[in-house]
Amino acid sequence: MDLDERYREILRREGAALRRTAAAYEADPGRREDLFQEICLAIWQALPRFRGEASERTFVFRVAHNRGLSHRSRRRPDRARAADLDAAEQVADPRPGPDSLAEAGQRRERLRRAVLSLPLEPRQILTLALEGLSHKEIAEVLGITENHVAVRLSRARRTLCQTLEPMGGTP
Repeated sequence: MDLDERYREILRREGAALRRTAAAYEADPGRREDLFQEICLAIWQALPRFRGEASERTFVFRVAHNRGLSHRSRRRPDRARAADLDAAEQVADPRPGPDSLAEAGQRRERLRRAVLSLPLEPRQILTLALEGLSHKEIAEVLGITENHVAVRLSRARRTLCQTLEPMGGTP
């Protein structure tokens, strides 16, 4: 498979997860799309350097994580946090539908707002865990040990539960 095909396959397979990862770093929809494009470009540029030392999926998330951190570092921390909290107040998907779809949408929105309200470190861990990455894969993406992932993830889940309680319970 040539580089173009490999890149297209990565975006087909991981595109939705990469969009969600971008959303964990940027609440503003316009800036989030810019970040997603930056992530895609960074993956394209980094792909020739992929040596197979980790899984391709881990490699892609590592690139996305690094690009997200770079994106966040370019913004003033107080403005970035305020933008995250402002965006958390907005309803993500107001479309009407059957009661079960509406209820599921409300639970997703509560979870999204709660995750966005967390500091960056627990938000990173939770986002990767919600994407289905193993502790080992998260450790590779973030450059920490698996034990550290377990500790951070446990703390992040506890903080998330505490954040969700005033919002009406668990997602």
